[in-house]
Parts: sequence; structure tokens; C-alpha cells
Amino acid sequence: MKSFLLQCAAVALSAAFLMPLHAQDIHLGFVSTERMLKEANTAKLAQNKLEQEFSKREKELVDQGAAIKSLIDKFEREAPTLPETQRQSRQKQLLEQDRDFQRKRREFQEDLNARKNEELQLVIQRANKVIKDIAVAEKYDFIFQDAVYVNPRHDITDKVLKALNSSTSK
Repeated sequence: MKSFLLQCAAVALSAAFLMPLHAQDIHLGFVSTERMLKEANTAKLAQNKLEQEFSKREKELVDQGAAIKSLIDKFEREAPTLPETQRQSRQKQLLEQDRDFQRKRREFQEDLNARKNEELQLVIQRANKVIKDIAVAEKYDFIFQDAVYVNPRHDITDKVLKALNSSTSK
């Protein structure tokens, strides 16, 4: 019984201390990271920069893949009529070309992913600075970037995008 009374007193005391905190207005905000990475000028510029940087290599890979496919198709048509040694030699040659192509494609993808991550980090750094500036200027207590549900009245993504885009165009 004494333990129960102590627990009740602790709960009542906790509630008394928490009431003032609950009564205060907490200024919350939410920013959609996904929208920011799609709509911010810095993100669009980064995407264009990557496309320019990697388009030549990508075209070369597409051309090389098409050439190998063409050679494989030709080999499959001619294979039944080729002598065994010539067929094995061409098959080995095609396998080597395909292995080389797969290696180049893998290296391309690794390079592209590394550069995407670099550019993404720059965009995120700029966006976080803008978000922090808005939070300080408008006295936000919390600004969240990922959430399961957000009431639209807390969404400040448009405000962040406007500030981010205006700072980019300067």
C-alpha cells in the first residue's frame, strides 16, 4: 500500500512538472527531402553536371554493348557452319569482349555513384544551412526531414525551396 501511494505521488509530481512544458507552444516544421532533391535548383544543376560529365562514357558503353550483341547474333547464325576450332576461337573472343564490357560497365556505375554521392552531399549541405537559417530566423523548436505522417500546416518545404533557389541564383 505504501509503495502504491509513492507511485501515485510520483506520477502526480511528474504531471505537475510536465504541465508547463505541455502548455508551451512548440514550433514544429517539416521539410520533404525527396522534394528538395527533385525541385531545388542546386539539385537540378548537379544532375545536369553529372549528365554532361558521364554522357560520353555512357554512350561509348551503349555502343560497345550493341556491337557485342551484334557480334553474338552473327556468331549464333554462323556457328553451325563454322569449323570447330574457329567456332571455339570466336566464342572465346566474344566471352573476353563481354567480360571487358561488363568490367567497364561496372567501373562506370561505381564512378557515377561516387560522383552522385559527392554532388548529393553538396546539395544536402546547402539545404541544411538554409533550413537552419530559417529555423533560427523563425524560432522553430524542431524541423524534421523524414516522417511517417506530417500535417500539411507544418510543411515548410516550399519556403526552404524558395530560399535555397534564391541563394543559388545569386
